[in-house]
Amino acid sequence: MAANRGARMARSFLDWLKSIAFAFVVWIFLRIFVVEAFTIPSGSMKNTLLVGDFLFVNKFLYGAEVPYLHKRLPVVREPRHGDILVFDSVEEDMKIVKRCIGIPGDTIAMRHGVVFRNGVAVQEPYAINSDPQSGMADLDRQKMREWQVSHFAGPVPVPYHPDLHDWGPVVVPHDSLFVMGDNRDDSKDGRYWGFLPRRNVRGTPMLVYFSYDAESFRKMAFFRDVRWGRLFSVPR
Repeated sequence: MAANRGARMARSFLDWLKSIAFAFVVWIFLRIFVVEAFTIPSGSMKNTLLVGDFLFVNKFLYGAEVPYLHKRLPVVREPRHGDILVFDSVEEDMKIVKRCIGIPGDTIAMRHGVVFRNGVAVQEPYAINSDPQSGMADLDRQKMREWQVSHFAGPVPVPYHPDLHDWGPVVVPHDSLFVMGDNRDDSKDGRYWGFLPRRNVRGTPMLVYFSYDAESFRKMAFFRDVRWGRLFSVPR
């Protein structure tokens, strides 16, 4: 009897280990190829995404990267105008989120805070552009001119001095995208550092699974500062 009981316990323990191992493998697969958690670190996408939003990111849509092989799974589709993209920064070792404004071949410009794509003004109900007269520091304007010159649509005017809300037109290269934050007055985006390489794109937000007011949360008022209305919302 004791031997049978011990055998049953061993089998139960082995089955339990197999279940845990299977669950772990599934979790690793989903984490690498399908879904990843992401936290909004800044207000550059306000009011679409807020500091304190926690997201699940769909990595499968644009083709997840296979670790160590530097290969990608087949894409479901390529990024489109208006998609919200999570990507590897071109300046720092971190992931950031912005909106896709231009895809390969597009001619992009901005006039007094209004985005023009292929000569047509873009309707952007999500964008915050409360101060179209605000500008960049002189060094940032110089850097903007430097990256734009080789992509300018037509001859570059001699007195061309781009600024935060007035620049272009520039043509998006075949292997790149152009992205900006929805909070146009406070977003260090493609206007500063240029085009986003397509290979840097990691995914797009699926939903906000948690959100809280990061500043008020320090006061330990958890239930008051959770943004209950944003839970399980889908960013657009």
